[in-house]
Amino acid sequence: MPRVAHFEIHASEPEKIAAFYTELFGWKMQHLAHIDYWLIDTAHGDEPGINGGLLKRQGPKPVDGQAVNAHMCTVNVPSVDAYFARAQKLGGSVALPKMAIPGVGWVAYVKDPDGNIFGLHQADANAK
Repeated sequence: MPRVAHFEIHASEPEKIAAFYTELFGWKMQHLAHIDYWLIDTAHGDEPGINGGLLKRQGPKPVDGQAVNAHMCTVNVPSVDAYFARAQKLGGSVALPKMAIPGVGWVAYVKDPDGNIFGLHQADANAK
């Protein structure tokens, strides 16, 4: 069955957004200057997941309140509360506050400093 193999983040200021995700999640960024593209390595041990890329946005950034018009990625974290607070401290903002997915865990959505929305997920079978 086909699976998602790569994701991309579009940014008005790629260097700034690369620093945001590096500080927030510890992702490794490698800038390929000859094509002005950043490779994103999200690997932490042998956990399942995908890697991605970051590139210069080819138009205006999303307007506040605009509906999501792309695939949205959600990142597994050990604590939604801690990463939600950390994202805001680093310049991100709340897209959707923390909520329970009963029997599954907790989720919250964040806007990065350029307006891209991503999710945070914490597994917790006792979430209600």
